[in-house]
Amino acid sequence: MLHPKMKKLFIGVDIHKRTHVAVIINCFTEKLGELRFENNKKGFEKLIEFVKSHLKRGITPCFGLEDTASNGRNFTRFLLNLGYTVKSVDASLTYTERRNQAISHKTDGHDAFCVAKVLLNQLDTLPDASIHDDSWTLQLLVSRRNSIVKVRAASKNQVHSYISHHYPSYPKFFTVTYCKAGMEFFQNFPSPSKLRGITKEELAEFLSIHSSGFFGIEHAEKILKLVEKDGDTSTEYQETRDFIVSHCIKEIKHCNEELEVIEAEIKKHMKQFPYKLETMPGINTITAAMLISEIGDIRRFSSSDKMCRYSGISPVACSSGDKDKNFRNKQGNRRLYEIFRDIASRNICRGRDKKSPINDTFLEYYNKKISQGKTKRQALIAVMRQITKVIYSMMIHQREYIKPTVSKTENA
Repeated sequence: MLHPKMKKLFIGVDIHKRTHVAVIINCFTEKLGELRFENNKKGFEKLIEFVKSHLKRGITPCFGLEDTASNGRNFTRFLLNLGYTVKSVDASLTYTERRNQAISHKTDGHDAFCVAKVLLNQLDTLPDASIHDDSWTLQLLVSRRNSIVKVRAASKNQVHSYISHHYPSYPKFFTVTYCKAGMEFFQNFPSPSKLRGITKEELAEFLSIHSSGFFGIEHAEKILKLVEKDGDTSTEYQETRDFIVSHCIKEIKHCNEELEVIEAEIKKHMKQFPYKLETMPGINTITAAMLISEIGDIRRFSSSDKMCRYSGISPVACSSGDKDKNFRNKQGNRRLYEIFRDIASRNICRGRDKKSPINDTFLEYYNKKISQGKTKRQALIAVMRQITKVIYSMMIHQREYIKPTVSKTENA
């Protein structure tokens, strides 16, 4: 009786933007053929004809795709519509297989060959490739939002570097530097040279208009006194630096407008998902969207422990003989790790009154780990693990967050 793998051909595909490379091997790791084809329907059909030319009676093809940038979505959809078995091969598995060679090298053909070998050796454990347009579209929205946030942060850093020379006391001007009135002030008065001839009444009127009456004559006097105390900071080419500050402020305002639009679109798209992650403290709609975009289909994880390992929260076990140690995991999905870390940090913080905790259950668990001798980082990772279990349960059962009750005796 033949082994099931002897009835299959294994096609590893290295995915790229314009062209893909496929390598066919049999169950004995013998390379049967290699083909480079275009990333379009004509190229896909060319590959299918190439694969069929190597098929024999009773042999079925199985495809493995290493797709790290979603460039193979159309190809995956094409194969699934034809009814073929398609597996998703993680790039880390291909990397490990490539490093196992006597002489490590990297070419598209060799990468495809390594994908095919991983497909052969781990056929039963590799996840099925699937097309989820809803989570993929959400991922694109979140990625676009993150790009805008990075541009805004870069512009803010540039503004800080310039106005710290122009206005050494600028942090005292406004409680929040980039409030509406603050941005209007620095755009119109990027340096003290622009304030020459401006009376406190004129500045008070300007601030009042752009703060809806919140700032008045007292705040205008405060700013002018701080500017006078700092002295004249004008230097050569001041006009050019003033232009840069004003331009950066305009870019920040534009980014704020774009963020409002894209966040509204994210909230609109989130209505398609049945999850209720926003009911948990520390998770708003944007954070929930980031979670869903990174996790994708929650059913691909059979347990919360596997999701912990996927996100790099679970420790790495290292043992030899009678020695057994656990080390911090630096692998996994680091974007998802950062999201869980942010949620955990919010849950162990105290509210604005600095007295009542955001989530006393997780804060108590954090303090318990600290009392057991754990470091702050270790205690936070322990909270992240518990939060991962809660979020996994909320997503798999599509239910709201239920805060655990803590008895008074436990609090004591």
